[in-house]
Amino acid sequence: MAHQSSTLQTALTRPGALNGGTDPRALLLTLFSGEMFKAFQREQIARDMIQKRTLKNGKSLQFIFTGRTTAEYHTPGNSILGNSDGAPPVAEKTITCDQLLISSAFVYELDEVLTHYDLRSEISRKIGYALAQKYDRMIFRSIIRGARKASPVGKSSSFREPGGTQIRVGTSTNASDALDSGKLVTAFYDAAAALDEKGVSGDGRVAILNPRQYYAMIQEAGTNGLINRDVQGDALQKGNGVVEVAGIKIYKSMNMPFFGSYGTKYGTGSATNPGTTDPGNTGDFVSEAMEDGRNSVSGVENEYGQASNFNNTCGIVFQREAAGMVEAIGPQVQVTSGDVSTIYQGDVILGRLACGCDYLNPAASVELFAGTATKPAAF
Repeated sequence: MAHQSSTLQTALTRPGALNGGTDPRALLLTLFSGEMFKAFQREQIARDMIQKRTLKNGKSLQFIFTGRTTAEYHTPGNSILGNSDGAPPVAEKTITCDQLLISSAFVYELDEVLTHYDLRSEISRKIGYALAQKYDRMIFRSIIRGARKASPVGKSSSFREPGGTQIRVGTSTNASDALDSGKLVTAFYDAAAALDEKGVSGDGRVAILNPRQYYAMIQEAGTNGLINRDVQGDALQKGNGVVEVAGIKIYKSMNMPFFGSYGTKYGTGSATNPGTTDPGNTGDFVSEAMEDGRNSVSGVENEYGQASNFNNTCGIVFQREAAGMVEAIGPQVQVTSGDVSTIYQGDVILGRLACGCDYLNPAASVELFAGTATKPAAF
């Protein structure tokens, strides 16, 4: 931070900086872009776990699905004209780019003069966090949606591809089963078996849990032979995929839908509440309510559901074929300048992102749910 401030100050005061030399605002933008993008990369975890493509023309991209066909012995003299059922079946999935996603803040010039720290870099980081948070939430909600769907590929009753999987954690009507490490381990092995049976590759299988679930499993990592860990000591506590069950690497995220909230849900235990005691002073962003993500909402082109769709959701297991993300504009920073800065005596720092997400292969998605014997409905 201090180095960046020093670099910027040098650029602003060096002879020729404003006339043919380094443009201080260009340097400023470079610094803020770096801060924002690093924050985005640190905060989001799902970008490299799914399929991602760059949208260069138009507002949508197509992903192709192909099903299976059969093998048979050739009869001498018979013509070979392809499978009589027209297999393999082929289907297409279109993912549309949502409207521009932005996060912005106004920085008053006098505030910067009176502060003893680099205000703009700090704001740039928080903008990166906000974009990353939304990015991961879209992906997780799309994967859950896919876990409740049949495959889009099917030619006939003999060539129907497998759809998504929903697995119950525990057997009671209490949502607290979702925090029981033993029941979670059982659910993970059921999920792995389901993915194997549906022909999903074992490469790149991951799971997302909320922090309390993750740490419940970490406490068992030393004694439960079913839970593997990549490392020992302090690194085990960091929560970045150091626990593995049935070949599924587990990550934690506060952006994971958890009984209709994000990350954590406090309150009295019930079928839709695990009964976690509120530790107090949690602010507005812990156990955050889920926003309406239906495609009827302004700016939303894909379908991400609403809070009630996730009332019993408590985790996901998936492989990279589960969802796709199209990006028209990657995470970027823009800063006002010139007359605008003069008129308002400050600048707007804007982070932006244009992307859209949806499920692809439902067979690669598994939803974990608890508190009910009834599988959550498709949406």
